[in-house]
Amino acid sequence: MFKKFQNAVFNGIQSPTKRKLILFATLMAFILSVLMIAPTKIVLAKMLPGKNNDTFTIYTTLAEGSSIQQTKEVTECVADFIKKEKEVQDFEVFLGMGAPLDFAGLIKGSHFKNSENVAEIVVNLSKKHNRDEPSYLMVQRMRPDIQKSCASIYDKTTISFVEPPAGPPVMAAIVAEIYGNDANGIRELSNRVEGVFKSTEGLVDVEIMQDEIYDTFEVEVDSTKVALSGVNVKQLNDILYLAFEGMQIAVKNSDIVNDQIPIYLSLSKESKKFSKKDINAIKAKLSSLKLMNKKGMMTPITELVTIVPKKSNPMIMSKNLHQMTNVIAETDMVSQVYPLIEARDTILNTFSDKYNIEKIGLFNLKLTDKNSKKIYKLIWDGEMEVTLDTFVELGAAFIAALVLIFLLMVIYYKSYALSGIILLGSFLSIIGVIIGHWIMDLFTADTFFLTATSLIGFIALIGISSRNSLLLIDFTASLMKERKMDKAEAIAYATATRAKPIFLTAAAIILASTLLAGDAVFGGLGVALIFGTVAAVIASLMVVPILLYKADLKRHFNLD
Repeated sequence: MFKKFQNAVFNGIQSPTKRKLILFATLMAFILSVLMIAPTKIVLAKMLPGKNNDTFTIYTTLAEGSSIQQTKEVTECVADFIKKEKEVQDFEVFLGMGAPLDFAGLIKGSHFKNSENVAEIVVNLSKKHNRDEPSYLMVQRMRPDIQKSCASIYDKTTISFVEPPAGPPVMAAIVAEIYGNDANGIRELSNRVEGVFKSTEGLVDVEIMQDEIYDTFEVEVDSTKVALSGVNVKQLNDILYLAFEGMQIAVKNSDIVNDQIPIYLSLSKESKKFSKKDINAIKAKLSSLKLMNKKGMMTPITELVTIVPKKSNPMIMSKNLHQMTNVIAETDMVSQVYPLIEARDTILNTFSDKYNIEKIGLFNLKLTDKNSKKIYKLIWDGEMEVTLDTFVELGAAFIAALVLIFLLMVIYYKSYALSGIILLGSFLSIIGVIIGHWIMDLFTADTFFLTATSLIGFIALIGISSRNSLLLIDFTASLMKERKMDKAEAIAYATATRAKPIFLTAAAIILASTLLAGDAVFGGLGVALIFGTVAAVIASLMVVPILLYKADLKRHFNLD
């Protein structure tokens, strides 16, 4: 077997046709592997894959001013869907408030929720080892049915699904931060960005993090009429608060409780309801409430107050002392980068009717209103930003590793050619990494992404590949110096001799990496090590010998 492989290498490196065929096949494999990432998108990049959790949360948000009864109706609709899931152990509904804080809720700001139009549903699943369907696929399957049936009950209702993040804590997969000095301009621009997000394939749970401006009514007290009627303002305030909010009117002592038990009084739920949301319905309701003055005369509240229609005062958000708002969106089991690029292209093509658009950096945009000349900035953030930063930093680390290895080899061999051969042999392992992710994608139910851990595995492969090439070159040099072998014979003998330890080392790495390949987060690392090692072995035993044969080894080894 040893002799056959040695002869095969010897004949291969001496045959011009075989050399060209191997080098051409290697070049085509490299080009095709790169094309798998872009533009064909056969292999997709993402920060981290979906994480199989034992819980997730459903946020329901109705239009501003909605009642708690309307919120309850929507959450009951959602609960009916949850009850049908056999993997759901239990769930809790929090009406008008956020759920107790967890990791995801802390980032999403659920502790700020305190109004009648919001609710959270915490869903607890059976343990992930006991179910076939991961939580992220369950969410993907349930989302369209629940949103179609329950979000349509009332206009402007949003239902979003939130899972504990697999990686760094971020507000959402894609966050568009819109900055400006004009609140109305920010609102208009954010509404247009929201429309782009909703029309972009792969983006779900789109939401603007700003208060809606809605119609409201303010009760203004006429102090002159109050004084003439013989009642006081405190009486008026008390009856309004008691009727619609409830207030403590007395206490009760108990033998089993140390503190006094407060007694609250308010109108019944049915009595609190208004027939319509207009000024006449409010007057009709308030006219039924009367106050008694000191003379025993009953005076309707409507005689003492004026009801004034007004617009609500939305909260003004800011970041780093700059007024802004966020438009957020989650991805439906796709990478964050590709929907963002599509959404950004849509913004560039469609927003030019009102704004002059300038590019800032890699993806950010500066928009100037053509009429008012006011300037707005669209800054991208979220998991997408973390993904880009991570891939850029890992790419820089990979390049730095290659450069350092090259410089180290130059110092060791005092030859740029031999150092370049080692560098090229290491770089070719990228072919196995990319093709390995494509193969795994064919055998997995969901998309197998090229993740940050995949790049970590690729960087680790540089040392393995360099070691193989380094030992092959050193053994060849030793054979040519000590045994006076011809260049082709020395390369073939060294390659055949080093093949066994190279295979054993590769087998050890592959077997150890199989334990990582099935992990949700570190699966990319395992696959990169497995298939990258295979590519590194092929490059060491086929490509490197040809490159060595083409080099002037006698000069590089100082044999002249």
